Amino acid sequence: MDYLILFLSAFGAATILPFYSEVVLIGLLVAAPESWFLLWLTASIGNTLGAWVNWAIGKYMLHYKEKKWFPFKGRALDAAQRWFQKYGVWSLLLAWAPIGGDAITFIAGVMRVKLGVFLLLTLIGKSLRYLILVGATLELGLLELLG
Repeated sequence: MDYLILFLSAFGAATILPFYSEVVLIGLLVAAPESWFLLWLTASIGNTLGAWVNWAIGKYMLHYKEKKWFPFKGRALDAAQRWFQKYGVWSLLLAWAPIGGDAITFIAGVMRVKLGVFLLLTLIGKSLRYLILVGATLELGLLELLG
């Protein structure tokens, strides 16, 4: 049940919903530090799949590209998509950021980033973030302070 709660909080934290998976992860690490690897893996996968929701919504928004309110038009959209595929895709490594991270994953959908590339880069960035959090919790004595 703990892993499901962690997964759902990590998933929700990657969407526009107000979830905070760090508190759940640290709490579970305090309770079971020997399970750090499975906790890290669960949070990383949950957060990456939550980001996929943003990507899918962004990609779906392309259905409205002919609407007046859509921010990009015709050739400008094509040019922006080509540029983002070449240079902007690397910003997905920062999809973990608390400010702007969700927007990056949404924009990646609008810019038609290939799903495999999206998932790989997002997973790398988010996994490293959680690994740093796990390492800091375990190595800096936070367990003794919190437990």
